[in-house]
Amino acid sequence: MPSAPRPQPKAPRPQAKAVRASVTAVSGLRLRLLAGALAVSTVWAGGATYYLVFHDEMLARFVSQQSALQYGYEERIGALRLQLDRVTMEQAVARDGIAQRLADLARRQAGMETRQALLATLTGEAGAAPQAPPPDEPAATEPLPRPPGAKPFPTPDALELRTRDEALPGRQSSRLVELRMATLDRRLDGFAQAQTRLLDGIGARAGRGAQRLRDLVGRLGLDTARFERGPAPGIGGPLVPLSTDAFGVSLLQTQRSLADEARLRRIAERLPVRRPLTGELSLSSQFGARLDPFTRGYALHTGLDMRAETGEPARATAAGRVTMAEYSGGYGNMVEVDHGHGLTTRYAHLSALEVGPGQWLEAGAIVGRVGSTGRSTGSHLHYETRIDGEPVDPQRFLRVADAL
Repeated sequence: MPSAPRPQPKAPRPQAKAVRASVTAVSGLRLRLLAGALAVSTVWAGGATYYLVFHDEMLARFVSQQSALQYGYEERIGALRLQLDRVTMEQAVARDGIAQRLADLARRQAGMETRQALLATLTGEAGAAPQAPPPDEPAATEPLPRPPGAKPFPTPDALELRTRDEALPGRQSSRLVELRMATLDRRLDGFAQAQTRLLDGIGARAGRGAQRLRDLVGRLGLDTARFERGPAPGIGGPLVPLSTDAFGVSLLQTQRSLADEARLRRIAERLPVRRPLTGELSLSSQFGARLDPFTRGYALHTGLDMRAETGEPARATAAGRVTMAEYSGGYGNMVEVDHGHGLTTRYAHLSALEVGPGQWLEAGAIVGRVGSTGRSTGSHLHYETRIDGEPVDPQRFLRVADAL
């Protein structure tokens, strides 16, 4: 039998198409959301699984990193602390060194002032003004060494105050302090050298003076040992070693020279070298052999006859003690003065005596008045100089009067 014809589909309606399209879009969106959620869940699950699996390793790595940072900071802090301690120690050492140098400079300055006082004493004993040092050297009469016209250099006390005020820990301040202390040290060295030269000058002058006096005594035919006879004086005291530096050695030599000069000067002061009459001397008869004015034969004249008016004062030619003041034969009125060490002088033919036996006389004291007593032909002064009782030419002594 013939098949029945298939029914023809009906044409879709437009509204149905739109509905189906919307359903399809919603289904696709849901699928995408589901896929996204699945992906997120997968990522979350993977992350969670990774976190759970590698949690300890990450934590250990994090802790290791933090520890490394901490150790690095601690090591740096420790290095900085060591550097700070080293700087602090260096500053403390620098302060101690500067304080020590300041103390040394203060001691040297005190020593210089002591030496300066000693030099002033020695200069007074030498009786001569010290020579000024060259302009580039510190003046020897200053309490602190400084060149003439220059500002006083800082003392250790002032330097210490500046050190405190200038932030000593700074390297620049330390260098400034070092420079100032070095300058002060050099000036103190220069001052010490000037003092030593001044001391050497005093010693040299004393040595020349002592030699001059020694030569003078020798020209008189005397030995300085004559004036050193007698018992040795008592000496003693504790042993105090002298300094062996240049100043100490020069000081010892200078003191010896000054003592020698003073001793010889005391000897010279006891020598009968002054004139027994004031004014210019006019001799009427020399010392030695001559024709005697009374016998007209040759005889020894034991002194000098000096012209003078009656009553003119006759004076002692050196300090001494009167051993005779009386009329003595051909001498007439005569005074004898003992000057010690075997030296005596006689003043004869005096018209009057002004002194008595045992009396001490200073040089220049009046012993009597010129006259013509005794064995004399007219007014004059007979003057004698004797060594150990033997008459010597008085002019030997009178010629050296100007050398004293």
